[in-house]
Amino acid sequence: MSDFHEVRFPLDVSLGGRGGPERRTEIVTLGSNRESRNARWAHSRRRYEAGYGVKSLAQLSQIIEFFEERRGRLYGFRWRDRADCASCAPGATPGPIDQMIGTGDGVRAVFQLVKTYGGAFSPYTRDIVKPVVGTVRVAVDGVEKSAPDVGVDATTGLVTFAPGAIPSQGAVVTAGFLFDAPVRFDTDFLEIDMHAFEAGAIPNIPIIEIVP
Repeated sequence: MSDFHEVRFPLDVSLGGRGGPERRTEIVTLGSNRESRNARWAHSRRRYEAGYGVKSLAQLSQIIEFFEERRGRLYGFRWRDRADCASCAPGATPGPIDQMIGTGDGVRAVFQLVKTYGGAFSPYTRDIVKPVVGTVRVAVDGVEKSAPDVGVDATTGLVTFAPGAIPSQGAVVTAGFLFDAPVRFDTDFLEIDMHAFEAGAIPNIPIIEIVP
């Protein structure tokens, strides 16, 4: 059995949650008071607090049920990050030329969906492994492609071209999409104090990004 469930955390709760990317940087202050900085992680890792999105007893019950089905930290699942869930700018509709995902060589048939952050200084490229079914649009040199010429695996983010449609040498392959983050609960214990919740306290429901 896979240790990842292709199911999304309750959307109405996740959209009210808080969190974002975390990086690990080692900083050493030298005798001259200058700093030596070293990135301990090549990639960022996202952390979220779902408790901010729980506003009712019905939602709380739904989260407990979801937690139990995931067996706490055992199984991963999808999380919708309201601040970062699309290949395009917030509020826009994903288009087939949003993100460059590779360059053709006449042989390569499989490309990984990616999202690039930043531009001229030091752009960061993140693999997108959990695209939303039905939202991925792919283009080669600006010309949109569709089935059966190209297919997308929504569980891995891999874009595969059919034998007769493989991008030619130097062709720019682009894509647009919505996506979820692969995550798990970061606790095996949900401590629910009903008196505190009824008084307005926020339950602690930590979520952390994983590599599925």
